[in-house]
Amino acid sequence: MEEIHIVVLDANDNAPVFNQSVYKATVMENSPKDTYVTTVNASDADFGSNSIVTYYFSDLSSGLRDMFTVDGKTGVILAKDQGGLTDSCKVIIEVSDVNDNTPAVSVMSFTSPVSEDSPPGTTIGIINVKDLDSGDNGQVNCRIEENAPFKIKSNLRNYYTLVTDTVLDRESVSEYNITVVATDAGMPPLSSKRTFHLKVSDVNDNAPVFPQGVYNAFITENNSPGVSVITLRARDPDENQNARISYILEDTNIGGSPVSGFVSVNAESGVVHAVRSFDYEQLKELVFVVKAQDGGSPPLSSNVTVKMVIQDQNDNPPQVLYPVQTGGSVVAEMVPRAADVGYLVTKVVAVDVDSGQNAWLSYKLQKATDRALFEVGLQNGEIRTIRQVNDKDAVKQRLTVIVEDNGQPSRSAAVIVNVAVADSFPEVLSEFTDFTHDKEYNDNLTFYLVLALAVVSFLFITCVVVIISVKIYRWRQSRTLFHSNLPVIPYYPPRYSDTLGTGTLQHVYNYEVCRTTDSRKSDCKFGRAGSQNVLIMDPSSTGTMQRIQSEKSILDEPDSPLEVSLLMLFILCADINLFVGDALPLFSAPWTASYSALIYMGYLLLSYFVTRCSVLVTFRVTSWKSTEDC
Repeated sequence: MEEIHIVVLDANDNAPVFNQSVYKATVMENSPKDTYVTTVNASDADFGSNSIVTYYFSDLSSGLRDMFTVDGKTGVILAKDQGGLTDSCKVIIEVSDVNDNTPAVSVMSFTSPVSEDSPPGTTIGIINVKDLDSGDNGQVNCRIEENAPFKIKSNLRNYYTLVTDTVLDRESVSEYNITVVATDAGMPPLSSKRTFHLKVSDVNDNAPVFPQGVYNAFITENNSPGVSVITLRARDPDENQNARISYILEDTNIGGSPVSGFVSVNAESGVVHAVRSFDYEQLKELVFVVKAQDGGSPPLSSNVTVKMVIQDQNDNPPQVLYPVQTGGSVVAEMVPRAADVGYLVTKVVAVDVDSGQNAWLSYKLQKATDRALFEVGLQNGEIRTIRQVNDKDAVKQRLTVIVEDNGQPSRSAAVIVNVAVADSFPEVLSEFTDFTHDKEYNDNLTFYLVLALAVVSFLFITCVVVIISVKIYRWRQSRTLFHSNLPVIPYYPPRYSDTLGTGTLQHVYNYEVCRTTDSRKSDCKFGRAGSQNVLIMDPSSTGTMQRIQSEKSILDEPDSPLEVSLLMLFILCADINLFVGDALPLFSAPWTASYSALIYMGYLLLSYFVTRCSVLVTFRVTSWKSTEDC
């Protein structure tokens, strides 16, 4: 039997077949180039070249072509044989996420400032958080970094709300820097931060506060009105208008009078001023209330009490209570002539309305009729004898005691103590009664004499004025006569001569003024020439008076009188020593000086008249008791 070998030639009638219709592969993101992803495998039942399978991509986008490649021999994705038959499979490549993206925080809304009185849970801002990673790497958690009175609430996916957690207090913290931290759940986790600057607005929730509950102020009496006493300062932790403080004096009464009549307060500075001058003896302490009020709406306020103490000043002298000083009667203390050393005569009692050392009194004996007989206690004011009283001591003893306080400067008062050294009242009464009577009599007589002197002086001045008025009137008539055509007969005084032979001289008038005086040995002459042309001549000589020519004659002078007249002016002087026996003068030196001044006043009036009329005036002193010249 013959074997026949039949060789069957292969025909490419079988297409390559992938052993899996779908391949799944995983690759990490951010993998470097040429990173192995997966291997696909296909087989072909043909033989020879028809069984050789090559791999390639089919319908792959350009983006994926840039990402992936396939080995044509080892095969990835698509397989075909040499005969042109093909088979395909799907390769699903899952890219595994890597936590390479940090969360991003975006602000949707934010409110600043926020009021400090906002209730807890007030929304401040809304934020959005995104993470591009996936899975756990994209899970984000938000929190506030520091310990602040705020919290984060998650309402929707990736949206968070920033709210207040407690009540805010601007006076404690006026602004906040809120840092929100967003962290993902990747390994390792990534996070990002966002800081929000929040300001807290003020609310008038704080009243002004004084550092002290009570203020003590001191002022010395007799102060000047308007002087500052104390400055009040209140503090308000609020700001702006809520912290602007005004100071107001509360309306109260002090002794029935409004306090505004005593002090005032500057509304801006809080300085307390004294409105009046205080007197310690009338008001020693002043208590008032000052209110500090801010400018908020509604305003808040607080009060403080001010205690103003008025300090004493030594402005009152001591007041003597005993012995009582009377104007019309004399009070005397009796001391028997048998009094021993240390006998208590009396006690000077005095008080001082001042206080403290200003009211400490001391007593001193300033002067006395007999300083060797009495002494005064320095502290108690007791007047005691310092030696034995004898018969030679005068009945009337007069002591002057000075009461002095201890102030700076010190003030004092004087008291006169009359002491009668006698054993019986009749003796004392006669001594002091005569003294009082004589004193009252002399006082009354002096008063009436002064009144009479004033009346006489007034009459004298009136007479002088009347006489001068008459002379002026006559002088004006003489001027009218001069301008007329009537002839003028010149008058030649016997003691003058005209050297120029014109036959005219200046008229000289002699005025005899008589006044009374006790001295009859003086003859006073006051002369004033009309010009330098007049020369008084001695009657025993034949001297001349040279007259210098001038542009106008003396008759042309308007003040030249043409009428010769004699003025008799009597100055009456009363005898100021008419007291019985001329024992005591009725007037003291000042009254006599005043009377002399009145007489001199009359002379001044005459001098003025003489100057205007250019005449010579002679004064003669004549007694009113006789007409003889003194």
